[in-house]
Amino acid sequence: MSVRSEAKSKSTSTISYAHLLRLSDEHGIFEHAKFTTPRHENGYSLDDVARALVVVVREPEPTPELDALATIYARFVIDALTEDGRCHNRRGADLSWQDEPGVEDHWGRALWALGSVVARKPELAEQALPHFTIAARQRSRSRRAMAYAALGAAEVRTADPGNAAARALLADAATVIGPPTRRLDWRWPEPRLHYANAVLAEALLVAGAEPGQGRTHADGLAMLRWLLEIETAGDHLSVTPIDGWAAGERRPGFDQQPIEVGALADACARAYDDTSDQRWKDAVRMCEAWFRGANDISTPLIDPASGGCCDGLEPTGINENQGAESTLALLSTLQQANRLRLEDE
Repeated sequence: MSVRSEAKSKSTSTISYAHLLRLSDEHGIFEHAKFTTPRHENGYSLDDVARALVVVVREPEPTPELDALATIYARFVIDALTEDGRCHNRRGADLSWQDEPGVEDHWGRALWALGSVVARKPELAEQALPHFTIAARQRSRSRRAMAYAALGAAEVRTADPGNAAARALLADAATVIGPPTRRLDWRWPEPRLHYANAVLAEALLVAGAEPGQGRTHADGLAMLRWLLEIETAGDHLSVTPIDGWAAGERRPGFDQQPIEVGALADACARAYDDTSDQRWKDAVRMCEAWFRGANDISTPLIDPASGGCCDGLEPTGINENQGAESTLALLSTLQQANRLRLEDE
């Protein structure tokens, strides 16, 4: 084994997928957990299965267990789609769909997951691409739904540069998200920050990578710079809480959610890939450090025994339940941090 291969093996070994495996079964990943025990009675959500699929196909050296999960998760995502490209989200423990199909966040995340499969998992790509194409005909009024869909479209474009459905989806996502305001104190397209905020900036980065869309890319960077500044307190992240935040409201806010940090890590990693600006690599490291205890209450959210992540940062401690969303946000952040570390070796 080469020195670089040894370094890569050592780096990726720091990520434990034990809790991901614990939360998963032969159908998908359970949404909730009581501490580390999956709550089977609450069933599954496409939101989490799609996020899980992105994480497992992004792992550069997957184990046979992760490869098996990729197949399970991909089947779930495809099953959630209807013939017109809308998606179910809620699935009971009895495997029945419990909601009407729609084009909200779960639809966008399904496209993100399918696009990731097309770009990163050749053995499943031929199955995933037709379903991506069908779902990509739909449009959502939700900025975040369209942002997630744009991430999937960008993945498809890397594997199939001529894909017209992906190109059109990227353009429409940029239009729905819109540019930031011109106010220097509020460089954001919404009057209030909500959740997973950085995905809006990241979507503009991928849409702005298309020919002739430099202005859109610049808008994405401007939004991300402003968001990072807003969500930094001294030497650590102090991120938008679950109820959102607007100018003039008290900081820090709680309950802070891992999904906010995971989205920020993804967006900053992409900004570094696009610009080679060291500030974005440093920001990814801050995201990793937030999980390790560099946060507003100096408390780690990582559970080294389980490999999972606690569900939120509260004023007096952590929510010790370790559900799918939080653990997946941790895993994706560690993946980005490890990938950038390898570039330094």
